[in-house]
Amino acid sequence: MSSPAHSTPHIARLSDRTVIRLTGADRVRFLQGLVTADIAALGPNDAAWSACLTPQGRWQTDFFVLAHPDDPCLLLDCATTQAEALRTQLLRFRLRSDVAIDLTGLSVHAVWEAATDSVAGETLLENALSYRDPRLDNAGWRLIDAPPTTTANATEQDYALHRLALGLPDGVQDCEAGRTLAAEANMDLLGGISWGKGCYMGQEVTARMRYRGLVKRRLVPVAATAPLPAPGTPIEQNGVEVGTLRSSQDHLALAMLKTGLPPAPLLCAGHTLTPRPPAWLAEALQPPASSNSAPD
Repeated sequence: MSSPAHSTPHIARLSDRTVIRLTGADRVRFLQGLVTADIAALGPNDAAWSACLTPQGRWQTDFFVLAHPDDPCLLLDCATTQAEALRTQLLRFRLRSDVAIDLTGLSVHAVWEAATDSVAGETLLENALSYRDPRLDNAGWRLIDAPPTTTANATEQDYALHRLALGLPDGVQDCEAGRTLAAEANMDLLGGISWGKGCYMGQEVTARMRYRGLVKRRLVPVAATAPLPAPGTPIEQNGVEVGTLRSSQDHLALAMLKTGLPPAPLLCAGHTLTPRPPAWLAEALQPPASSNSAPD
């Protein structure tokens, strides 16, 4: 895939991300039975976006999983605020499995608008562990353990604007633990769920919602003319609450909205919101096939 000539990639250090390392002979089998993505299908340097769900299919945490290209380990790129809890949760299921789960001090950078897989003329793989964000082709790259000399020419706020414009969720900001369903976070549309792997925690509810078309709400990119209020602020249409605001940066945000809304103004604490669903999301916002038996 080609990029415009002379494009300058944006590089931002993500200080709110932590890397967890899984080692041991059973690491793949162990994680395969717990998370939404197909870990067994990952080859060296392949990555997947995945999540741990409750037995009821509710979001607990999400992360990227990278199969290390050289060492026999899996690296989990997750939110720092959830890293210790995620490690503790995984350890709870370890039992007799040959797997070790350790927090690391490895850094995480985001790179976007890069020409192929290079930055400043040097291949990313020669500078750090690098992998494409598996959710969308234009989401960019992520670097793990980049050299200290790596120069960041963008901020975390710049990356947030990039993410929000594409409609990509940041789980810890956009999902509610124990409440948000995987499909509501658009994991079904962004490759975060494998429909062909075996069982995992929450798989039954997740599969039922897909096959019965029962998703009642989804995260949708929205825009306003001014900086937006705090996450959780109600969104109304014609005087009726139809959703809540989630993460935002300046005039862009994600909102958890009911599907099938008519084309009428959306109001959030005095702000008028304009939905901007990307092509990959638009069809899924049509009215659900059925509203019966769907989890609230």
